[in-house]
Amino acid sequence: MINKIIIAGATGLIGRHLTSELIKRGNQVTVFTRNIDKAKQIVPGAKEYFEWDYYYPQDWAHLLEKKDVVINLAGANLFDKRWNENYKEVIRTSRILTTGSLVSAISQIKNKPNIFISASAVGFYGNGGENLITEDSPAGDDFLAKLCFEWENEASKANNYGLRTINLRTGIVLSADGGAFQKILKSFKFYTGGYLGSGNQWFPWIHIYDAVNSIIFAINNNKLQGPINVCSPNPVRMKEFSNLMGKILKKPSFFNIPEFALKIILGESAQTIIDSLKVYPNKLISNGFSFKFEDLDTALKDLLKLTKK
Repeated sequence: MINKIIIAGATGLIGRHLTSELIKRGNQVTVFTRNIDKAKQIVPGAKEYFEWDYYYPQDWAHLLEKKDVVINLAGANLFDKRWNENYKEVIRTSRILTTGSLVSAISQIKNKPNIFISASAVGFYGNGGENLITEDSPAGDDFLAKLCFEWENEASKANNYGLRTINLRTGIVLSADGGAFQKILKSFKFYTGGYLGSGNQWFPWIHIYDAVNSIIFAINNNKLQGPINVCSPNPVRMKEFSNLMGKILKKPSFFNIPEFALKIILGESAQTIIDSLKVYPNKLISNGFSFKFEDLDTALKDLLKLTKK
């Protein structure tokens, strides 16, 4: 029976929802954090909070003893700062070193966990254009794609120690309390809503409820391992997303920031918005996962209802 779970990155968007749901379900959750007081405020109710330094796995490896699952969602925000060589290294280090450190700790202990789950992103695929992307599709060759490839490779080393290892290739997570959705909603409220880039690029989205429950589904399904696309089975084009937001909110949705302007504003990170990713969650679907918010209209109406509470 799955019960004892360690989560690194519990205070992030997915992390806090996942941690709260696991605690609600009666799991004993240990939170690895850089700020215990902050973590207790954001995700109260965990069995234990531990202030960790991923440079020194020997200091906390013993905490992984006799745990069932280790979940790694840690990583610096991709859009916190403009990408330059220094910040790209922060993005990389915060993912590769945390993942490698957890795997190193696992290698040091006798009673190892059964499952290792590590975050990744649909950015693994680069720009897919009009191609339907499944878990079998090849990696891209831009910065984010190469980062995800390296990130997943680091996580996959846990296979060497007998753990069932899962890489979560997550799409754009829509949540009423953070992330991209709040920023998009704000633009519509100020009558500047619209699409980014050409608007024809595919937008791989997922409701936070389904993101959390797909991870719990993966924990409990022994057939699931390796990369898993965590996104709705119904991706939409960026322009369609924008038009539907405007229709539901009864706000204009014609504002557009073209590709060249995005590149001026955001620099290299603009490519993550411009890229087209028609991603399909083949493994989740084929293994029987049922989405609560399968279509965008239902998902947006639910999220907009939640923002009014």
